[in-house]
Amino acid sequence: MARKNMGNPLNIEQFLIQFFTSHHCEIQKQEAGKMTVQLTIDMDKALMNRPFYWQYVESTGNIGKPKQLTFITDPEKADEGEWIHFGSPRLEQIYQYLSKTSKFIHLYENVEVMNNTMLQPWLLTNICIMYEGKQKKEELLSIGLNLINGTFLFDMMQRLEKIQLKPKISNHCYTISPLIKVKSGLLRIESYVESYVNNMEHQWALESIQLLKEETMMIHHFYEDSEEETDMNKEIEEVTARLQPQITFDIINGGILYLTENFST
Repeated sequence: MARKNMGNPLNIEQFLIQFFTSHHCEIQKQEAGKMTVQLTIDMDKALMNRPFYWQYVESTGNIGKPKQLTFITDPEKADEGEWIHFGSPRLEQIYQYLSKTSKFIHLYENVEVMNNTMLQPWLLTNICIMYEGKQKKEELLSIGLNLINGTFLFDMMQRLEKIQLKPKISNHCYTISPLIKVKSGLLRIESYVESYVNNMEHQWALESIQLLKEETMMIHHFYEDSEEETDMNKEIEEVTARLQPQITFDIINGGILYLTENFST
C-alpha cells in the first residue's frame, strides 16, 4: 500500500531545537547534522548526572558551570560530538524528562493588537511511533488539532517555529471555549495515527515474520529428538518476543495552544 501523506515527520534536529530553546538553553552553533547547545543549570542537573558536583558548588556558595554539548545527527560526523539518534540513550533520557516535567502545557500566541482578537484552542501532540521486530526504529510526528473546527495539521512544530508563544495571554486578546473536548481530540489524533501506520509499507514486518518462522523451525529441529520440551518452549518464547513485529506509539508531550485564526493559513 502507498504511504499516506500526513505531513513531514518531526525530525530529531527540529525536536532538539524545540526542546532546548523551550528550556532556555542557547543554541550556540548550528549546521547540517550538528548543533552545539549551552545547557542551563537546570538542564545540566537533569541531563548530565553530576549530583555531587552541584552539591559541592551549592554548599560552597560558588557559581557552577553548566556543560556545553555538541549533538550530531549526521552519522558521518559522529566523531565530532555526541551522536544522537532514535533509540540512543540521550534521546530516551530527554523523552523521560519530558514525560515527568512537561507532559502538558498551556501557551498563547504572542500578538500585539489594539482591537479585541480571538484566539482559538489547538491541541498539540508530539508522538513517538515505535516499530519493533527484526530491526527497531522510531518516528516522531507532530500533530495539531483545532478544537473549534476539527482541522488537522501534521507539521505542527515546524509551523510553531514561525511564531512566539508565552504562558500569559496578550493584551486585547480573548479565548473561546473548545467545541471538541481534549479527550475526544486525543481519540481523533489516535485514529489518524493508526490510519497513518496502516497505510505504510510494512516490508520490515514481513521480513520479521519470515525470520521468526525460520528460527522457530530451527528450534523445533534442534529439539526434535529431545524430551526437553520446557527448554524448547522457552527458546520459542524468547525468539517470538524478539522478532514478532509490533507497532506502538506514545505521546511524548503536548498541550493546549491558543492561536490566532490565520495561524493555519
